[in-house]
Amino acid sequence: MGTVAAIGARADVTGLALAGVEVRVAEDAEAVRRAWRSLPGTVTLVVLTRAAAAALGAETTAPAPDRPLTVVMSS
Repeated sequence: MGTVAAIGARADVTGLALAGVEVRVAEDAEAVRRAWRSLPGTVTLVVLTRAAAAALGAETTAPAPDRPLTVVMSS
């Protein structure tokens, strides 16, 4: 079974750690891209803040067999 990760601003994602989510704090677009690239292969679901999703772009987060499923948090 894979793991779940979250990428985004500290205020938006840190609480998810209480549910066992691997939290990657990223406060700007470059940090988001670094966090995405550093995800281990065991991650099967990534929760993104809206800002993180915008930084990555739809091409990066679109469903594909070689990357994790992504969801975007609503505000």
